[in-house]
Order: sequence, then C-alpha cells, then structure tokens
Amino acid sequence: MKNKIVLTIKLVCLFCATNLLAASPAIIPAPRQMDLGAGQFKLAPDTCIYVDYGSRKTGDYLAAKLRPSTGYKFKVALKLFPSLPADNAILLTTKSANTNLGPEGYELVVNSNSIVIRALTQAGLFYGAQTMLQLLPPEIFSTNSVAGADWPVPCVKIEDWPRFQWRGLMLDVGRHFFDKTEVERVLDEMALHKLNTFHWHLVDDQGWRIEIKKYPQLTQVGAWRSRSPLNDPETNHISPDWLKPIHFGPDGRYGGYYTQEDIREVVAFAAVRHITIVPEIEMPGHSTAALAAYPQFSCTGGPYSTDAPAGVSRGVYCTGNDGTYLFLQDILTEVFQLFPGKYIHIGGDEVPTTNWRQCPKDQAVIKREGLKDESQLESHFIRRMETFINAHGHTLIGWSEIRQGGLAKSAVVMDWIGGAVEAATSGHDVVMTPTDDLYFDYYQSEDTAAEPRAIGGFLSLKHVYQYEPVPHDLPAKFDAHILGAQGNLWTEYVESLPYIEYMAFPRLCALAEITWSPKSPRDWDDFQNRLHTHFRRLDAMGINYRPLTPDKN
Repeated sequence: MKNKIVLTIKLVCLFCATNLLAASPAIIPAPRQMDLGAGQFKLAPDTCIYVDYGSRKTGDYLAAKLRPSTGYKFKVALKLFPSLPADNAILLTTKSANTNLGPEGYELVVNSNSIVIRALTQAGLFYGAQTMLQLLPPEIFSTNSVAGADWPVPCVKIEDWPRFQWRGLMLDVGRHFFDKTEVERVLDEMALHKLNTFHWHLVDDQGWRIEIKKYPQLTQVGAWRSRSPLNDPETNHISPDWLKPIHFGPDGRYGGYYTQEDIREVVAFAAVRHITIVPEIEMPGHSTAALAAYPQFSCTGGPYSTDAPAGVSRGVYCTGNDGTYLFLQDILTEVFQLFPGKYIHIGGDEVPTTNWRQCPKDQAVIKREGLKDESQLESHFIRRMETFINAHGHTLIGWSEIRQGGLAKSAVVMDWIGGAVEAATSGHDVVMTPTDDLYFDYYQSEDTAAEPRAIGGFLSLKHVYQYEPVPHDLPAKFDAHILGAQGNLWTEYVESLPYIEYMAFPRLCALAEITWSPKSPRDWDDFQNRLHTHFRRLDAMGINYRPLTPDKN
C-alpha cells in the first residue's frame, strides 16, 4: 500500500510538472518580460493579417511561414487605423509603439480574439513574429500540411528587446563549399533564433568562393581542389552518411563558388530576415587559394596549391609589392558593390612571417617605414587597407591578431584569443568569439569516438550557455564597446549541411539566449526544459541537431 501511495504521488507530481511546462511558453531566446494570461487565440482559415503601410513585407513573410503547416492562405491587408485591433486578426504595426523598445524590440499581446505586435521598426516586428511562431504548437514549423491540427496561441503579454546589437554566426565556406540554398537554410535557422549577423568566411587557403570579375582565375583555379581531403576520414569516429561531401564540378574536382548574382540573392534573402552579412576576405595570410591563381602577388612567386591541408603551406601576400595593394583594392571594390553592410572583415589572423623575413621587398618596407619587425609590418599593411575601406564608407574588422604592432585607427576587433579589454579600453569596438567558449567546431562530448570528427577540444552546451560576453575585468564605462558575440563554425572537417547543423545545434540555441536575453536571471535547468519543446520545432524543420545526453551537455 505504501509503495502504491508513493507511486501515486510521483505520478501526480509528474502530471503537474508536465502541465506546468505545457502552460508556460518555451521561447528561445527567452523574452525579457512575459506575463501569461488566461485563454487562447486560435488561428483559423479566415484569420486576417493586418499591417500598416510600411509593414507589408513583414506581414507577407509571416503569412508565408504560417501557410505550409496550416494550409491556410492568410490574407494580408492594409489597416488604416492600426491602433484598433480587429477580431480574428493578427496586427503588425509600428504605430503607437513604446519608444523604450529600441530598434529591435517589440511588444506582443495575445488576446482571445486578436494578436497585436507593435515595434518601432520592421526588425522589431520581425522578431515579434518569430516569438509568435514559437507560441504556436511546434508543428507550425513543418514544411508540410499537418492534418487535423489545432493552432492555439496562449494569451500573453510580452515586452522584449535584445541585450546585444551583434548576435552572430560565422560559417566557413573556404575549407568546404556550401551552395546558395544551403546558406539560405542556415540564415532561416538564424532568423528563428533572432540572430542578426552572418559572418561569411568566403576565402581561405583551401578555397576562394566569391566571383571577382576582374580576376576570373580566383574562382577558375582557387575555388577547386583535386579531391575532398576527407574521403577517408579517421575510423575512430562515427561516420554516418550525412557526413559525406556532395559538391563536385563536372570534371570531378571538389569545391565551388558563388557567382555575383548568387551573392546578391543571398544578401537579399538575409535582408528580409533582418540579417546583415559581413563578408570576410582574408589578408595578408590564409591566402593560398588566391596565390594559386595569381602567384605574382606572393613573396616567392609560387607555386601554391589549394590541395594543401589546413594549417600547411598557408600563403601570404607580399606587402612590398605595390601590385598586391592594387589587386586587393580591385577585389574589395567589387565586394563593396555586393555587400551593403557596414563591416568588411579582412581576417588578419595566423599570418606566417617566414616569407616576409626572407623577402627583400618586405624587408625594404620595414626599413623605409621605420618598423621594428614583421608584426609592425602586418599593422602597416592593415592600416593601408583600412584607409581604402574607410574611404568607401565601410569599417574594417579583423581577428585578435590585428592588434599586434598597433591597432588601426577605427578597426573593430573580433576577439578569439584575447585582446578585448585592451581594445575596448582604447576606444575600439569588440565582438566576442573566444575559441574556448564559442567555437562550434569543437567536440560536443568528451567521448570523441561517439561523435563525428571535429577539430579537437570539447565545448559543451552548458558551457556555451554559461558564457558571459562582457569580460569580467572590463571597467563598466567601456561595456558599450562590446558589440556582442558570435559562434564560429570552421569547416576543416565539416563537409555537408547536416554536419553543419549537428555541430551548430543546440549550441546555437544557447548562443541566441546569451546574446538576446538579459544577463540575469539565466537558468540552465529552465533552458533545458524549454529545449525539449524547441527540439520538436527543430524536428518539424528537419534540422539535424545533436540530442542531449544526460550529464554530458
């Protein structure tokens, strides 16, 4: 009898806990303030989406997201008096919005007869729409019609805005190529999580991925390798079929590139989702692919090959050759025309200086400019490129190493190995992306044999979730120089889109929360509970996420 009583109590507790979780919306990233009310609104075939004059595109986006799973062809109509919500309607408006919401904040109010999303900007309305989607059953994210489904939205009032302005993800397409459709899928996955900056690593030693019309050999030569370097991966890791590369040219070479029209389409796709794309054109190092095509801009004259494995034979531009600067300025001129965003990333990391030490032209620059060493030579090179970038209305951003030898005047530092405090206290903006905390190419378990091959290290979901972007030793008056944070997904061993998703998710979910939600409270147990519902959304979207493993996340 005693055992039966205990079992009954456990079942009742489990029932109550389950219903509590079901009643509390599992939104990721967690909103700043949410008050749950009684009742619910139900989507119906005749529900109308009303918009004010400037919000039509956002309304069309929402209607398009709702249609596949519901099968409803929602009407999007202009409402002349948007301060007055209508029955059985969703209203998106920038009228009468709370000025405290900021440029990306929103207010979402769900009553039993209407849903109203207000924001100062279209970005805010877009993020409010993303939250509204997460208030619906997870099956709303299905790409196919869900037969017999009910579509309730709990009555709730949410006021929300992001903690940081830079909420980013970096995807390396230099080591392994991912086509336009695959990149757009990643952008959609970012949008769901309110990430707003896509750092597109377009150039590296193993591949040049962007068409430059003045220099066609960059893609004709630099975009290809003789084979995939991972055709025979190590046998001590799991190797499911979704790891395999798929991008080969007609001649059997491995790789690919984006035409300028591809780039324009991706930039437009991102803009609809309020995502800014930051292109990275590596210089002066990590330039083997470019030098394989145009070896005259190296110190040695080549030859160079994209078939060299990552970390081996990295090319470096000759800084003592005036033609190098003209070459890079020509490239950037075409890049400027494709990417309207503020920032241009020039890399600047892991520059091998051996060639510079042995090159008479580079040594002549050091002597002529009164530089102390090759570190200052790199700084001289970057300052010269910054002058050109600034003159065209853009801001240079680079990895931690651009601080060496002196930081360029208005450069932004992307901190992966240190330097954030030094840069911020000297008046420079910083994006936090430390290798030990936000590198998604690290293993997700210490049992590496049970994981697909990764670059090394161990980065758990819990560690990402507990990361704090503002350095603890940064004086508070410089906090505003920390623009935000981003996760980096390098692809030395990542050859397919499902492989990208496995490495990114659910760590990207944690990244979204630490960059959007308030610093306090941050509750690991609550986040895990919300993840269980969120996984159903990812399932509906067909995202190949890594499941949670007890006590090893």
